[in-house]
Amino acid sequence: MSERMTGAQALVRSLELEGVTTLFGYPGGVALPIFDALYDSAQVHVLLPRHEQAAVHAADGYARVTGKPGVVLVTSGPGATNTITGLANAYMDSVPMVVFTAQVAQSVLGTDAFQESDITGITLPITKHSYLVRNPDDLAETIREAFLIATTGRPGPVLIDVPVDVSKAEFDFVWPEHVNLPGYKPTVRGHIKQIKQAAALIAEARKPLLYVGGGVLASGGWKELKELAELMQLPVATTLMGKGAFPEDHYLSIGMPGMHGAKYTNFAITDTDLLIAVGVRFDDRVTGKLSAFAAKARVIHIDVDPAEIGKNKTVDMPVVGDAKQVLAGLVAELRKADAEPRTEGWMNAIDDWRRQFPLHYLHNTEEIMPEFAIETIQRITRDRKRVITTEVGQHQMWACQYIHVTEPRTWCSSGGLGTMGFGFPAAIGAQLGAPDHLVIDIAGDGSIQMNSQEMATAAINGLPVKVVVLNNGYLGMVRQWQELFYGHRYSSSTLAQDCPDFVKLADAYGWKGYRVSDPALLEATLREAFDAEGPAIIDVRVVREECVYPMVAPGGSIDEMLGGVPGGPVSDMLDDDLIKEVWE
Repeated sequence: MSERMTGAQALVRSLELEGVTTLFGYPGGVALPIFDALYDSAQVHVLLPRHEQAAVHAADGYARVTGKPGVVLVTSGPGATNTITGLANAYMDSVPMVVFTAQVAQSVLGTDAFQESDITGITLPITKHSYLVRNPDDLAETIREAFLIATTGRPGPVLIDVPVDVSKAEFDFVWPEHVNLPGYKPTVRGHIKQIKQAAALIAEARKPLLYVGGGVLASGGWKELKELAELMQLPVATTLMGKGAFPEDHYLSIGMPGMHGAKYTNFAITDTDLLIAVGVRFDDRVTGKLSAFAAKARVIHIDVDPAEIGKNKTVDMPVVGDAKQVLAGLVAELRKADAEPRTEGWMNAIDDWRRQFPLHYLHNTEEIMPEFAIETIQRITRDRKRVITTEVGQHQMWACQYIHVTEPRTWCSSGGLGTMGFGFPAAIGAQLGAPDHLVIDIAGDGSIQMNSQEMATAAINGLPVKVVVLNNGYLGMVRQWQELFYGHRYSSSTLAQDCPDFVKLADAYGWKGYRVSDPALLEATLREAFDAEGPAIIDVRVVREECVYPMVAPGGSIDEMLGGVPGGPVSDMLDDDLIKEVWE
């Protein structure tokens, strides 16, 4: 049955029918008809950020924590272009999102009208799909399609551009019960022949290893992953995007691989004979020198996006399909074959490397080491329901190393794009999505200033997020690279530790503000801040020139790492008895 309404009202009705309850929006001229219609919605709560980029990051954090698509509404021109970084971030990290941009009237499109931008053209490479709605009759069907595309196959952001004459026009609204998208049929079920062959490779392998990324979380396949790992006693390496897909306190977990991975993790990948890559894209920050990455291994690559198979790494056994379904298929085939684990010697070798080459840092009783700060956060919050978000930089890598994520969808970090300024608005979205969780953004003093205006958003909306700033007075990762590769020439990477004064900034926004520089007072300060009712920021003054180790030099092989426990290439690390045990 049809109902007479405006395009703006139809847009809001469509959101309600899609089950949307939270929208991140910033109004402006041509978006006003839609915001006016939202004013009447009893279902859709609008969160007003202080910048459109933050709106998209907040929607991103909300989507990662809830598994639901994030929804954003902004105006035309600068409002639309301010979403670019957020869209690119979501696209790189495969986060489901539907972003509405208002547009000037169709009668002036292409005339350089006030606040006109070709947003569908600009965002073409960083969206899964985009629409320019030219007829109100197409609006509901377009929205249905957008939600379907954003959330199925490999998730990603979809943009819908709505000219103001479309949102103002009256028409007969009809909600389409079904979506028909010829040509869009993501392959969800893996081919059974390939699954059988992959299962046979796993059953035969002596040194197999699961290399797991965000695709497992996107598919909801963490239960099946754990079942496979335990059935065949497979060590599991989780990427930055895969943290939470497998509990990091599990004895089979070997942490994050790559540029700042532990030595034992990278040694294991270097020496594995079967790499089972699930929902990963062989990112260069993980692989380092690609020709040396898992060079001894046959490779099974499971991914819902066929374009990822073989893109960076030659694959022996491709399986295109949803990670959850393919992992379930592998477990079924291995059980049917009564496959037994053969990895006792392999796990002994990895455990031996783990003992020899743990993550470590020099302890300091005078100043706070950044690693110590992260370890303290981990220790005092590990038994609480929590979500950790991060900005991008040294603190992000230390968080990857020392925060052990044990539950899916409780970790939000910018992986592919590496967006400074992501973590804090993502924490706001995460807090909305998980209101009963302690949400902590681990930040640097550089990155927090890229979206610190959102302290107003958290305060006004009563969102009790906590921001821990590891304040070293530098753009820390830039400084580290300048120290290691540019002869200590700190060009444009030095900040002022006291500007801004984060405690006074907290006071200005109605937050709790803390500063701590004494290691002996760190735990008590963090506990007080985490237990505070409202939002709080903790300015943690840390050792200024600490580096994140171990580190793989750009373009280097991942088994040749700088820093950390003294060592060398994995070929020099293998104990003769262990080699014999593993191979024979």
